[in-house]
Amino acid sequence: MKLLTVSLLVLLPLGIGAHAQSDSAAVKINLGTADNFALLGGSGITNVSAQTYIIGAVGSSPTPAITGLTQSQVKGHLYLKSSPVTAQAQKDLTVAYNQAAGAPCGTDLTGKDLGGMRLGPGVYCFSSSAGLTGTLTLDAHGNPDSQWVFQIGSTLTTATNSIVKMVLGHKAPPWEKGLRGCNVYWQVGSSATIGTSSTFVGKILALTSITLDGGTFRGKGLARNGAITMSAQETVDGPPCDTTGIPDGMGMVSQK
Repeated sequence: MKLLTVSLLVLLPLGIGAHAQSDSAAVKINLGTADNFALLGGSGITNVSAQTYIIGAVGSSPTPAITGLTQSQVKGHLYLKSSPVTAQAQKDLTVAYNQAAGAPCGTDLTGKDLGGMRLGPGVYCFSSSAGLTGTLTLDAHGNPDSQWVFQIGSTLTTATNSIVKMVLGHKAPPWEKGLRGCNVYWQVGSSATIGTSSTFVGKILALTSITLDGGTFRGKGLARNGAITMSAQETVDGPPCDTTGIPDGMGMVSQK
């Protein structure tokens, strides 16, 4: 009697780093008071569209110049002058930036475009620039506390109509913090440019500047030394991540 050897084929989901992440595995990144800001610049903030709308505080330090924004466009405090609050937020941002930059790299994506990838929680690094053309899917595997850290040596650039999409699973209602990218960190060694009509998710911690070319940004734009520029109509959904509220159908959460 012949014995038959049966080979089992295990099908794994496509993607890089598609694994569950425990709370203890997450890198500790503490934005402190900077978490109150949707936009925090170092050398000023400029907006060109009267239709731009921002949820969360807006300010800049040490240069407080704000151009093209009125309080009616900001659901949160708009700091038009130098303030100890914005100065402290910049100090806290520096701490968080260094924490993100110091996280051990889990997967090196240098030279690869993020478009078309499906990434589980983890730390992903680029030795130089990073780009996104198309759709990047962040798969939390049902854990709303999953964390992603992207360490980018120089610039971050997304092409027109690019999308960062979060897949949370059945355990996480869509209005919880996962959708707003509260645990998604983009540590950028120089400047970030989010292309026209992009839908971007996460907290951008840039050493220099941030440019938003018109689209939807669910997260925070935090620039340590340079300016933040909004060159077209932008919607920024960036209230503090411990805020609770009722969803309005767009993934936005009303402030306390």
